[in-house]
Amino acid sequence: MVSAGWCLLAAMIVAYGVANLLQSVAATRTTLRHSFDPGLLLRLACQPAYLAGLGCQALGFGLAFLARRDLPLFLVQAAVAAGLGVTALLGVLLLRWRLPASEVVLLVLLLVGITALVLAARPAHSRPIGPAVLFALVAALALVAMLGAVAVRLRGVPGSVALGALAGLAFSAAAIAARPLASADSFGEFARDPLLYLLVAHSVVGQLLLGLAMQRGSTTAAVAAMDAAGALPAAVVGLLLLDDKIWPGREWLAALGFLLTLTTVIALTRYAQPQSHRKGRAPSYRFLYRKGPLLTPVAYTSASGRRRRTTRS
Repeated sequence: MVSAGWCLLAAMIVAYGVANLLQSVAATRTTLRHSFDPGLLLRLACQPAYLAGLGCQALGFGLAFLARRDLPLFLVQAAVAAGLGVTALLGVLLLRWRLPASEVVLLVLLLVGITALVLAARPAHSRPIGPAVLFALVAALALVAMLGAVAVRLRGVPGSVALGALAGLAFSAAAIAARPLASADSFGEFARDPLLYLLVAHSVVGQLLLGLAMQRGSTTAAVAAMDAAGALPAAVVGLLLLDDKIWPGREWLAALGFLLTLTTVIALTRYAQPQSHRKGRAPSYRFLYRKGPLLTPVAYTSASGRRRRTTRS
């Protein structure tokens, strides 16, 4: 079971990394929205890239759900952030993203933090949650939706950060619901548990907020803010209420790894720059016009300064 948990965790990281990339491409090709409009999900669903990304995210979600059966929330939620490294690597290789040196350094530090958490985490089953936590999850759903309706008015990287952070809170609540739900003994018990429907509701709200965040131009900022906001609440609730465990004597390593991971993803929201999904820059031309009854282009210069003549009809 322990070996299966680690394999599920590694596969989850890859699935989330591919999902982030595909959904980012689809979101930037969709008309920018400045309202909390659920119809955005329908427009995104018309794009094959988004559907493929959604499939990868569903796969990652399923792998994370199974991993949470044995692995503590602080590890699984922090490991989701490692998918950002996969996204960045694929963006550089396939879409010709140009990552600044600061982002490269931060992604390396993120890997170090995740490694420390893996070494410190002790697999264990979750304990059931009480009515108070259930009510808190319902209240969190309403609060995140209301804040999202306000944050959607922000533009650029600040909008990516704010909406991405709210998406992270929604996904964090979904993770808290998933940890005890994964320990259900039968399908009937699983289907009757109200945690299942809270998990679905938080996931839908988080998906909408993430799509709005990616529309504002910076995939790195949106995903990093999501991971940063989603890691801390889940880690605290897991350790205090869900019986998450750390290997004896490795508490310092867990604290160091979590602090490094959280600091890194927050820093990524600070240094992130908007990415372009075009495979190459279109040539820039400056046309020269001859005076007459109509302004007729007679020549142009390319970005390199080379002068060329046009053909006239």
